[in-house]
Amino acid sequence: MSRVAKHAEIPLDARAFGLLCLTVAVVLALHAPHLPWWLSAVLAPVLAWRWWQRHQHPGRVPVWLKLPLLGALALAIIVYYGSLFGRAPGTALAVGLLVLKMLESERQRDARVGVGFACFALMTALLFDQGMVVTAVVVLGLLPALATLRALEPAQPRSRGLPRELLPGLGLLGVALPLALLAFVFVPRLSSPLWGAPNAHEERTGLSDRMTPAGFTQLLTDDRPAMRVSFDGPPPPPDLRYFRAYVMAYYDGTSWQYHDVANQHPATIEVARSIHYRISLEPSHQRVLPTLDVPVDVPAGAHMRRDHVVMADKPVNDPLSYSGTSATRYHLEPQLGAHHQRWLQLPDGFNPRTLALGQAWRQRYGSDDAAIVQAALSLFHDGGFRYTLAPAPLGRNAMDDFLFDTREGFCEHYSSAFTVLMRAAGIPARVVTGYQGGYWSDAGHYLLVRNSDAHAWSEVWLAGRGWVRIDPTAAVRPQRVDLGAAAAAGDQLPWTQTGWLQSLRNHWDIVNHWWNEGVIGFDTLRQRGLLTPFGIRKADPALLGLLLAISCVLSGALGLVWALWRRGEADPARAALRALERKLARCGVVRRHGEGPRHYLSRAARALPARRIELQQLMDCYLELRYAHVEPPPEFLQRFRRAVRNFRVIRVVK
Repeated sequence: MSRVAKHAEIPLDARAFGLLCLTVAVVLALHAPHLPWWLSAVLAPVLAWRWWQRHQHPGRVPVWLKLPLLGALALAIIVYYGSLFGRAPGTALAVGLLVLKMLESERQRDARVGVGFACFALMTALLFDQGMVVTAVVVLGLLPALATLRALEPAQPRSRGLPRELLPGLGLLGVALPLALLAFVFVPRLSSPLWGAPNAHEERTGLSDRMTPAGFTQLLTDDRPAMRVSFDGPPPPPDLRYFRAYVMAYYDGTSWQYHDVANQHPATIEVARSIHYRISLEPSHQRVLPTLDVPVDVPAGAHMRRDHVVMADKPVNDPLSYSGTSATRYHLEPQLGAHHQRWLQLPDGFNPRTLALGQAWRQRYGSDDAAIVQAALSLFHDGGFRYTLAPAPLGRNAMDDFLFDTREGFCEHYSSAFTVLMRAAGIPARVVTGYQGGYWSDAGHYLLVRNSDAHAWSEVWLAGRGWVRIDPTAAVRPQRVDLGAAAAAGDQLPWTQTGWLQSLRNHWDIVNHWWNEGVIGFDTLRQRGLLTPFGIRKADPALLGLLLAISCVLSGALGLVWALWRRGEADPARAALRALERKLARCGVVRRHGEGPRHYLSRAARALPARRIELQQLMDCYLELRYAHVEPPPEFLQRFRRAVRNFRVIRVVK
């Protein structure tokens, strides 16, 4: 039997098995957020039971128990996901199999296979989230795996605390970091991720092309970033930070919906003032691209609809950066055209009191549309309405209930009610959803827009002015526009008003922004332009591969030089003896050429009678290290080095 085979059949000791269990536990904890809760609730006790059982009665778990668990795992994943294939079900199966692997891990070969499988499972966490925190956790998750491999090596200390077990792994990761950076920079990039598109059943985040009053509640309490916006010049004031997503025309009495008008060019716009900006959009898994106010151009890979809604050619499943130019002072569609009835549509049999109020305003103010708009805003401002994220539920006639009974809600309620009132009065109107506000970072020079900044407002068509933005929420809660969503919702979400917490999360986003731009956003185009400062216009894959090979050779050469330079310390026992010789030389006891260690230390003991016992112990310890073992035990070596370090001699001047 070969030496490798003999090592593979060596039983696992308790220390190595405990580290292997810790490795699997780290993998399970890292994947818990995207695993079904019931799977984590089952796998964690199975792993804990196996650790306890191994300590009580070493040995493999019987086959009659392992096979049913394996079948139950596969069946449960098929029932829950509908398949064993795909990112989510495949990861769940891999984590489950890793835990079940512990049931038969008794030999060193089993441990090595388990560590390799665990490292693969760690990497799959990056298929779900490539953020900086998750990446750092994945890297640190390698420490228990490295500690397990070290515990399998011969002549390792048998009793060490967990921090000392994990500490050598940090050194190995530090040595591997330069090579990882070289691979990150020079390995040719793919145009799309290896894992393909997200699961079709994955929950979508962000705005929707359908708006129902109270449907924004979950989004308004979501504090995750939606996008970051940088401007050519100073940022616009808060009252101009409206980012258009969907323009909704169709109302069925319950919800507003976005319907595309096919084969029509964007509506005409007369631009008086414009602004140029760049947006870094987080994955939304939708096609809509939010733009500031009213866009006048479209980025590559997108097109503009008639209502100036910008749509990408494919869903945004990865972070996307695009530039745009928008009008901040304009006349949008000054001539409405024959299709104006689209903006007056109201369903039959809904909200009779609201319709009656709008018609009464028309009779009172005649053809003065601006006066009707002001009447609606005055109603919201003076009519006892309240801004809240927890409004009372509404019935079938939702707008009637809101305007005449509950009188509480947030942007969805106010924009919807205002638009219905305008249409009832004969004024073309529509609901626009998107984002409003954001936090301007002076350090990062960008506007951070979170999901909680989602907003809905209205646009009405006025003769001679075209489409005009009206935000009825501002009539009830001006802080929503002036100070942002957090200030407006301060009474419902008091934690958002904590100054230090706001400052911390906003400054932390600068780091995340750098990570998204410099790491996640390091795509094929950026890689090919990497060598532009050196006069190379386009770095093709062959050149990148050559640079990677040269970098690896240089790194290997540096490592070899370091190893040769450190070769003199390859024998730690000899290095410790040399340190003792230097201490004794300072006292006048210099080792003679060709003098053996036994004779030298005996002579030193005679020359220093006050240290005779210590020198005798040092001599015995060194001789045992050198001649009593084929490979000296680490604990003996540490004891000798500690004794040499603690040896002190005061030179006596006669």
